[in-house]
This record gives sequence, structure tokens and C-alpha cells, in this order.
Amino acid sequence: MPLESLQPQDIDLDAVRWRARVDLAAAHRLAVMHGLNEGIFNHFTLRVPGTNDRYYQIPFGLHWSEVTASCFMEIAYDGTRLSGEGEIERSAYCIHAPIHKLKENAAAVFHTHMPFASALSRLEDQHILAIGQTELGTAVHTAYDEIYTGPAFDPAEGARLAEVIGDKTVLMMANHGIATVGKTVAEAYDRLYYAERVAQVQLYAMWTGKPLKHLPAEVVDHTLAEFRNNRYQYGGRPNCEWHFDALKRILDRKEPDYKD
Repeated sequence: MPLESLQPQDIDLDAVRWRARVDLAAAHRLAVMHGLNEGIFNHFTLRVPGTNDRYYQIPFGLHWSEVTASCFMEIAYDGTRLSGEGEIERSAYCIHAPIHKLKENAAAVFHTHMPFASALSRLEDQHILAIGQTELGTAVHTAYDEIYTGPAFDPAEGARLAEVIGDKTVLMMANHGIATVGKTVAEAYDRLYYAERVAQVQLYAMWTGKPLKHLPAEVVDHTLAEFRNNRYQYGGRPNCEWHFDALKRILDRKEPDYKD
């Protein structure tokens, strides 16, 4: 149940925060499983539940395959380490803290240089093409940053990116990579997973050298309207939660120590 739907007296905040840590640890492990990570860089962060001035971040130098629920530091929006031990990776702070601060729906902020989406971002036209259903399902949530300004070592860059994202949840970053935001870890990870799949399929189709079969405008409009309508939520839950729960069950069998 979402935290915002509960009354204060009904909330066991410690339990909520531990579940948040477990989910964030799972996202790091899953990113390794799905090939979305890049060395010890890139960043997944999550606003600490019940707060609006701090977020969880792993210590710099930790490989994502090592991440556990207990390893996260709490970082204030001014860059102060409030709890935990380790180094604060500068670009993670400069990108993520402003987005968490400025965007209410950005409880989770995920940034990667995953290979297919990053390859797409290197093209003169990095846009997701209207050539399939999954593409449209991702495109409806996607904004595009068409300029690369250099390494993000100033929080002003995170503020700029927050403005570019607007009301979307996926950001294609020219010459760089991708970022996703979500109200939950499940939402941000689901967006990340499908953005990479979409980029992979689009590039594969382009690599054939054959003409792409673009969908007719009326089909695009109808499909986007259906995705925006989002009528079908099985069990009253967003699809991203079903997906993330299924992925966590895989981790429970293979790498249960992510919950430590």
C-alpha cells in the first residue's frame, strides 16, 4: 500500500524504510542480471520514505552485485552524509538530489549507461520510433535531452535535467545514457527495463538495413490513448509492481543475500 494513502498512526516507518531499502538493493542486483550497469558507475537512488530532504545512495566503489539493503547511505539534498559509511559519488549527488527535490513523482531516480539505450543516444536522432507496440508504450513516457553539457559535477545540471524531464518518467540523454524516475522503485525499474528493450529492438531493426515499417498515424494515436487511459490494472495494482515482484522472486532463489 502506498505510504501516502496511510494515516500517520498506521505507519510503521521503520518497516516501510526497510522494505524500500530491500527494493532498492533488488534493483541494483537486477540491473547486473539484465546487463544495465557499467562498472562501479551509474546510480540508483531513492528518497527516504517519510522525508523530503534526503535519499538513499550506495557508497562509491561498491559493485552493484554486492549491494544489500543495509549498505545504503542517507544523503541530504545539500550533499551531507546523514548516515552510513563511504564516499559520495559526486555526479550521483549532482544529478539525483535536484531531481528528488524538484519533482514530487521522483521518489526513485535511476541513471545508467546501459548499452542499447546509450547507443541510441549517440545517434543524431535518438527518438524512439513508432514501429511497434512496446516502442509506443515507452515513447508515451519519454522526454529527450538533446544536448550534452559535460560531466555532471554541479547540482545545476540536475536541476536542468529535472526541467527537461517535465511530466515524463523516461529521459533519453543525448551522447550520454538514460534516466528514469518513478513514484516507486518498481516503476523506475520497469521504465528502465523496457527502455533498454525498446532501444535494442529498434537498433536491431535498423541494423538489417531494410526499410522500417512505421505504424499509421491513426494506429499510433489510438495506441497512445489506450496506454494513457491505463484501464487494466490486475488486482488493482500497476503492471510494474507485478513485474518487479516477479523479478524479486528470481533474486530470492538466486541471490537472497540482497535482503541483508
